[in-house]
Amino acid sequence: MSDAAATRTARSRWLLLAPALAVLIFAASGPLLIVLVYSFLTPGDYGGILWEFSTDAWFNVVFEQDFFTEEVTLADAHLSIFWRSIKLSLLTAFLTFVFGFPTAYFIATRPKDKRDIWMLLIIIPFWTNLLIRTFAIMELIRAEGAINSVLLALGIIDEPIQMLFTEFAILLGMAYVYLPLMVLPIYASLERFDFTLVEAGYDLYASRWRVLRKVIFPLAKPGVIAGSILVFVPSLGAYVTPRVLGGGKQLMLGNLIELQFGAGRNWPLGAALSLTLLAIVMVALILYVRAAGNEEVRHG
Repeated sequence: MSDAAATRTARSRWLLLAPALAVLIFAASGPLLIVLVYSFLTPGDYGGILWEFSTDAWFNVVFEQDFFTEEVTLADAHLSIFWRSIKLSLLTAFLTFVFGFPTAYFIATRPKDKRDIWMLLIIIPFWTNLLIRTFAIMELIRAEGAINSVLLALGIIDEPIQMLFTEFAILLGMAYVYLPLMVLPIYASLERFDFTLVEAGYDLYASRWRVLRKVIFPLAKPGVIAGSILVFVPSLGAYVTPRVLGGGKQLMLGNLIELQFGAGRNWPLGAALSLTLLAIVMVALILYVRAAGNEEVRHG
């Protein structure tokens, strides 16, 4: 190919990419740049911002200063919310894996003409609004809900168990909401799996647990990693589920950010917290890319 033809080809590709690049720059990078600028400004008295440079917002993400003594200490409230958000997101990813892997394996081992029906049952919850699904969980675990009513009727408990407005309620709600995001990528990995390898493992007198650990799971690992990221990232920034099931008592990062832009009237701090959340997500994605890359190298 001549240099002129190569130049025309490159120009054509850039022209085709131009609309997508414009959307990324103006619709994604633009708002992000505004948030970055806001994080270095001064909060207004009644919300909004003052165009005065300040690093107080970034300082207040991790530290706080006593109003009277000016003593600087760690912002325990923020750090506890950070820890709760990361902890519940990791537990959600683990819980969805525990239930999602057997579900994906079950579907992948069904006859091909039956798999679409099972996958439809997994996808159906996405047809319902997130808020409605969250209220459905709330109806199950509230004091007068189905679970407590059944336990009381069976005589297992003498009084309702307080499950609502706890970390357990948030974890249960997020696991229910994001379970399909774990099942789908694992199923995509297992669907292409050659199950004659399992039969070969049994022929070599391997136990079921050993076949699962040494044959099935390594080949399904890319799907597990992808599903974990798909669950962890939205869980970390979840707002609706913690707000409804936590009742404002168990704040997560999404709720804290909304609080700063709303009742807190501290837009720079809200912007700094938003960028901190973005940084945590970027670290998780980098770890995912590295893990996926190592997996590809290992399996050729």
